[in-house]
Amino acid sequence: MAQDRKEPIQIVCPRCRHTEIIYLPSEGFIDDFPRCSQCDSTMVIEELLDEGKSY
Repeated sequence: MAQDRKEPIQIVCPRCRHTEIIYLPSEGFIDDFPRCSQCDSTMVIEELLDEGKSY
């Protein structure tokens, strides 16, 4: 059985800099990115969150 694995990505609004974290399927492509809840602009990918961070 294939496991439906989702990868977290951080998206940001280029206009107002509002950020969100969404989960995308690891093997697939999203047709249209979500729109910003603040200014209704199309969000863009800022960072892939697939690796751990150490502080």
